Amino acid sequence: MRVIIAGGGIVGLTAATALRRAGADVVVCEQAPQVRAAGASIGLWRNALEVFAGIGLGERVDALGTGVSTWFYDASGRGFRAPGATDEDHDFLLVPRLQLNELLAEAAGGSTVRYDSKVIGFEEDGDAVTVRFADGSHERADLLIGADGVFSRVREQLLPGSTAQEHRGHHAWRATLPSRNEPARGSVLTVGSRRSRGGYVRTYGGMTMWMVNQFDCSPLSGSLKQQALERAAHLNDNGWNDALVELIEATPDEAILHNRVMLVPPLPRWTSDRVVLIGDAAHGLSPHIAAGGTLGVEDVGVLTRELCGQPDLRQALKAYEADRAPRYASVRDFSLAVENAATAPQYAEHYAAFSHWMLAGAPRPDQARTR
Repeated sequence: MRVIIAGGGIVGLTAATALRRAGADVVVCEQAPQVRAAGASIGLWRNALEVFAGIGLGERVDALGTGVSTWFYDASGRGFRAPGATDEDHDFLLVPRLQLNELLAEAAGGSTVRYDSKVIGFEEDGDAVTVRFADGSHERADLLIGADGVFSRVREQLLPGSTAQEHRGHHAWRATLPSRNEPARGSVLTVGSRRSRGGYVRTYGGMTMWMVNQFDCSPLSGSLKQQALERAAHLNDNGWNDALVELIEATPDEAILHNRVMLVPPLPRWTSDRVVLIGDAAHGLSPHIAAGGTLGVEDVGVLTRELCGQPDLRQALKAYEADRAPRYASVRDFSLAVENAATAPQYAEHYAAFSHWMLAGAPRPDQARTR
């Protein structure tokens, strides 16, 4: 089976590695000129780590990561967890995106990934899908996988009118810089006033990642550093988050990443006969539940399992969709509950409910051979 994957981020490269391991002929088409990393670090939960272990990358991914055990704080520094929640409901691996992408690109195989290659459309017929590229060329394949993110061109053709929508008033700022004098334990997440949240955590290679976000932002003004400091002030009663403020102050303005958060609307379907959406292309959500990458990797495990187990491609894609779409309907509900939590105890309760549900219902990918 020949597979073209649009998008060379974490989910696309994981899919390439999994499908090549299963015997498929795979090409990843990435529009950037080299391995890219959209953001600083990514949190990976057990369900994603099991997929990496299943494709032979578990130990190498673990070696990149820093274990994080999440607590939720109010702006005065009081820590909370939901009553009855376990450590597993709060533990994940924080992995640097660039190093993870480099590892995945290597695992996929040097000739598998094409850079400066942008998928802009496709046509399906009974025998194949013809994929069109920005340079005017085209190629035929048995399957096209849209792993091209929130602004997916594959999704826009598959489902006209599915353009990503602004999560109105939701902005996020983040950066990574060498660790300083901040407490090593870190402020994983503080829930502050004016719907602001943020914190910091030590990560790979002697670095610290900080982030702040706010819902219902008023119009932004000032430099990126000033904008981030304004939100950090809502998280810092009585000096609790002075270390976060100092990290932001030490970050050059040009090193701060700012995002106006975008959402993929609920989709009526994720597949056609020879096209399938995975990751943010299918279900891009607000990053405040810190599980989008994990659930995208989970997509890869389920898609690989169905392609291995179903003799008919169309039925395999439908089985994948039947598994994933209902799961994401629930994810959206959990995400909304976490977003609307007004206090740290409420946030802790809704977050633990989500993480427990996510882990309890995680699929177990089958690594059988494809056709």
